[in-house]
Amino acid sequence: MLGSITDYKPQTTNKTMLLTTKEIFGKCYGQYAVPAVNVFFMEEIHGLFAAAQEAQAPFIVQTTPFARDYANAHMLLTMIQAAAKIYPQTVYAVHLDHGYETHIWDAIASGGYTSVMIDASHDDLEKNINRTKAVVEKAHAKNISVEAELGVLAGVEDDLTVEAAHSFYTNPKDVETFVNKTGCDSLAIAVGTSHGAYKFSGGQGLQLQILKEIQERLPGFPLVLHGGSNVNEEVVQRINNAGGKLKTGARGVQEDELKKAIALGICKVNIATDTRLLWTMVNREFFRDRPDEFAPTTPGKIFMETYKAFMLKKFELLGAAGKAEQFEI
Repeated sequence: MLGSITDYKPQTTNKTMLLTTKEIFGKCYGQYAVPAVNVFFMEEIHGLFAAAQEAQAPFIVQTTPFARDYANAHMLLTMIQAAAKIYPQTVYAVHLDHGYETHIWDAIASGGYTSVMIDASHDDLEKNINRTKAVVEKAHAKNISVEAELGVLAGVEDDLTVEAAHSFYTNPKDVETFVNKTGCDSLAIAVGTSHGAYKFSGGQGLQLQILKEIQERLPGFPLVLHGGSNVNEEVVQRINNAGGKLKTGARGVQEDELKKAIALGICKVNIATDTRLLWTMVNREFFRDRPDEFAPTTPGKIFMETYKAFMLKKFELLGAAGKAEQFEI
């Protein structure tokens, strides 16, 4: 239970380990994957750190440019740093997701991040290489890992919208040249996932044959799966039963697909949609059932409990549970 979260007192001996994503991937490649979870507010950060400490699992906490603009980067980083004191037995990295140069330069200069992503996937290959290489040079000078992206995912995430017609799979023939020229530390690839709550609608799932060819061309190199949420049908139905109007029939990334992807080099699985759906479900059901309530703290506590339970299952699924000991806390 998370009822004791807000009563928890930071310990005087803090054994929290803040790592780069490169350091984490060096341990997990081919064995397990690490969830990379987007956060916007306190309750999410509490739930994430509490689950990771209980599961003894390494993880990546992510902020997007949208989240930084919404909450302010200093607010987000301060909450993350506070969580590290409240949950002192955690192993994690702090990552800027889907960054562009304005946010990346600030993240590198201001500190707090151990990893950044440059998303130049919408550019042609040569421009993507040049933009990524420039980020790598500045980030590596500060011991910050860099994630790049080849291929374009469809869907909606924060203020980023990509129509399906403009998405495309990663071309395996490009990956070696890209990694060699840029010096990036991990590569996000487009193999059939999408951002947002609607995901797959035709049951096509991950294109594992493309992933396999990419791994063969980049043996041992960490690969990243964006759009890794499952989009639980029961959660969507509960939202709609409580007044929501989400489309049904969506299909996220299935458990068997994730396990196969991990064996093919996926080290990092991005999660955002699933946690948003959980927040929506908890709050819609709470205020439907308790129309006399108006305090945000009561549903907030329920959400933290629900979030923690969700993440504990995710750590188990990805094989990360119990792996924090590899990093000698």
